[in-house]
Amino acid sequence: MIRHSYLKGLKKMKERQNVLVIGANGTTGRMVVDLLAKKSSYYAMGMVRNEEQKATIEQLGGLPVLGNLEEDFSSAYKDVDVVIFAAGSGGNTGPDKTKSVDKEGAIKAIDYAKAHGVKKFIMLSALGAEDPSQLDLDESMEVYYDAKHAADVHLEKSGLTYTIIRPGALTDEDAKGTIRAEEILENRDGDITRADVAAVLVQAVNMDGLNNKAIEILNDETDIITALNRA
Repeated sequence: MIRHSYLKGLKKMKERQNVLVIGANGTTGRMVVDLLAKKSSYYAMGMVRNEEQKATIEQLGGLPVLGNLEEDFSSAYKDVDVVIFAAGSGGNTGPDKTKSVDKEGAIKAIDYAKAHGVKKFIMLSALGAEDPSQLDLDESMEVYYDAKHAADVHLEKSGLTYTIIRPGALTDEDAKGTIRAEEILENRDGDITRADVAAVLVQAVNMDGLNNKAIEILNDETDIITALNRA
């Protein structure tokens, strides 16, 4: 609570950017909040669905804000400079939930960001989402990739400054700190840790070279900042 109070008192300092993390209670989202809260240039705001989840965000050093992707969550955008959309319906939900969260929720998040004058929107997408028709997918994954594709296209057409990050298969291993990153990867074999994805999302906040680009990422041998600068 001491750390939270300290952050709250610094909320309006101009040199700090208020970054709203949507999907903050998810595995990757929590990592993003934690990384943001450790940097003096950011103020981490974590959007969660209910009161019970607020404590997790506070323990990470962020300010929890309530918002449900399946309802009106525009109130979460007060004083927000940057949005990181890291939400997902999860692998155990049906197609209706995937559509309402990964597609419709993401589209609402983009529209709210535009209405509130957000400076940048960073979307966590998926490798191959630029053209799901080229992927060999089962029915459930077709719904997921169609949702990601629709959200990405909506963001690209929104007029917002954006970065879309498209990681490959996610693992729960420790961060490696090294990746390969290209707009279209020549070699899509491999995977990437959630921790490294979180680090890329945070780096994207202030990397102007990534503005209005979609970047594919996998773990490899180049440090994250160098790989992103070359993308």
